[in-house]
Amino acid sequence: MAYRLIIVTIPAGNRDHNIDTLLKRYDVLSMWYADSTDGQMILNILIRREKTEAILNLLQKHCSTVEGFRVILVPVEASIPLPETPSQILSEETEEDTFILEGLVNRLGSKELVDRLSRQEIYADISDMSRLSRVYIVMIVLSSLVAAIGVLNNNVAVIIGAMVIAPLFGPNIALALATVLGDLHLAIEALKTNLTGIITALLISTCIGLFSVVDLTLPELFLRTNVGLGSVTLALSSGIVGALAFTRGFRTTLVGVMVAVALLPPLVTFGLLLGSGNFYMASGAFLLFLVNLVCINLAGIITFLIQRIRPIIPEKLRKAEEMTNIALIIWIILLTVFIILIFQRQGVFDVVRL
Repeated sequence: MAYRLIIVTIPAGNRDHNIDTLLKRYDVLSMWYADSTDGQMILNILIRREKTEAILNLLQKHCSTVEGFRVILVPVEASIPLPETPSQILSEETEEDTFILEGLVNRLGSKELVDRLSRQEIYADISDMSRLSRVYIVMIVLSSLVAAIGVLNNNVAVIIGAMVIAPLFGPNIALALATVLGDLHLAIEALKTNLTGIITALLISTCIGLFSVVDLTLPELFLRTNVGLGSVTLALSSGIVGALAFTRGFRTTLVGVMVAVALLPPLVTFGLLLGSGNFYMASGAFLLFLVNLVCINLAGIITFLIQRIRPIIPEKLRKAEEMTNIALIIWIILLTVFIILIFQRQGVFDVVRL
């Protein structure tokens, strides 16, 4: 999906020729107008993916106040012939025109290109994963049952299956995106969905632990109670890869990320041990879960910042900076506390070995 088709609905009589010329300066591959059945004009813009966000920002800043204005973004799977030769800037453009148009570009939107999906596409994809729904609850229940069975039977394949189907990764990435965009509504929605999933999985696994025999010598169970600095490195690295997978549109990468830094297995292990009364080992599983949770959010924020994902409205930009700074402070402090706890637990294990 190297190309995108931007469909702009413009009320009749509101065509702005400055926009037409500005778009040509973005080296659009093709651009054409059409009339809709209700008398409105439809502008179609075919561009490469990395130019999408710059053009959407330009259109949003220039036309968002026009009543009836709407933009629809469509991924282009194929085009015949291939749109390889971009439209050229008008040859009759004078030096004065160039100066005026460059001023308009500076005021209306940067021509800075980003080699990722547009902010709007990323927001649409991730916000869908942050919604609390019946399907989300069902997926949490089923993945919790599968993970509990896998841990109790020391079955790696079953545990990996639970990692893949568990939907806990989405709300955490959504929370990181909401932070860098200053979107309080998305942040609240992501937190609500995340907490609901965590509590549901914990209740189910704790109930299973109450009525099951939990063998403390099982390798898969012990693996999720033994947390070290390697767990922190793995969680941060996987969180960065997961965020990059969303920004680049590589959904298949997410399967590997979910397996590498899974939230559900340590959470279910914590519930099983808690229900069976093994509180010290349960604390190790809970610490591993918290480390993964914090690292995913911290890595997501850092990755989105490096990818230059930010709002374009000044008021939202200031709010986003405040939310980002507060979130970074909170996550870093929590991660520092957890690292100290990891050293303390390792010290206890060293004493036990002696």
